[in-house]
Amino acid sequence: MQIQRDVQRHWLVLAGLFGLTATLLGAYGAHGLAASGITPSLLAAFNTAVQYQFFHALALLVLGWCGVRSKVLTFAGFAFVLGILGFSGSIYAMALLGSKGLGLITPAGGLCFMLGWAALIWAGCRLGGKNE
Repeated sequence: MQIQRDVQRHWLVLAGLFGLTATLLGAYGAHGLAASGITPSLLAAFNTAVQYQFFHALALLVLGWCGVRSKVLTFAGFAFVLGILGFSGSIYAMALLGSKGLGLITPAGGLCFMLGWAALIWAGCRLGGKNE
């Protein structure tokens, strides 16, 4: 029971952390970054990264709330975290630091998002069966 609470707590803490930083980055993108002379396409990419971070912070929140202990759901959570770091993080680095080489990480982060959602589908299909 304690392990389940620890897992739930970790997903909730990460959901809060990613939700908070998405809010901060979204505000910066709307007010500070837009005025910095960044290209419109890079600003649009930055805003997309913020949106994806928000969506997946909410997904982590749901994982923390659901209270189900499952290897598949744990995999989904880690995939969402890696997706946020890889997809959103690489776009933030490109927009804020001008790092072009990190753009290769962006698709890998997107793949992590897709794997996380696929894991949720898998967990949902197994619901009611063996709690794996």
